[in-house]
Amino acid sequence: MTPYSRREILLRWLWVVVQTTLFRWSPRPWHGFRTRLLKLFGADIPEPRKVVVFPSAQVTFPWKLTLEPRAMIGRHARIYNLAHVTLRYGANISQHTHLCAGTHDYTQWSMPLVAKPIVIGANAWVAADVFVGPGVTIGELAVIGARSVVLKDQPAHMVCAGHPCRPLKPRPDPR
Repeated sequence: MTPYSRREILLRWLWVVVQTTLFRWSPRPWHGFRTRLLKLFGADIPEPRKVVVFPSAQVTFPWKLTLEPRAMIGRHARIYNLAHVTLRYGANISQHTHLCAGTHDYTQWSMPLVAKPIVIGANAWVAADVFVGPGVTIGELAVIGARSVVLKDQPAHMVCAGHPCRPLKPRPDPR
């Protein structure tokens, strides 16, 4: 049994076709075109021209995505947004990063879906190949080091890294 309505399943299949053709095949500099496709499928993108999304990025449900101005989704990033994913102003998701907003309740035999939103704070940088789990909020101006596994909220203005990810030192204000 699926938790999704028939309409949502149909819309998802239509998005898969668009994402694997028009979106994926679009030239690399056409970020505005890709953000307009996401917006057409329900993404909340107030200023599509001020957002960067690479053609190899994957978004599961555009209608559960918010991209504020200057947000960026890098090459081969995977946004598995079973719950809402928000990238605040200037949030940067680097290549091969995986934002996973869903899991399963393993304490029940039926293992029902558990979806929790992810928020990446303003001007935060999630470096290459990071995994961010369900329900995580990354604070404003935080830096998440490459290949980290983020399962808990990370504070603002901190450099964080590791498996599991933890705060390491304060991030100085950018010059």
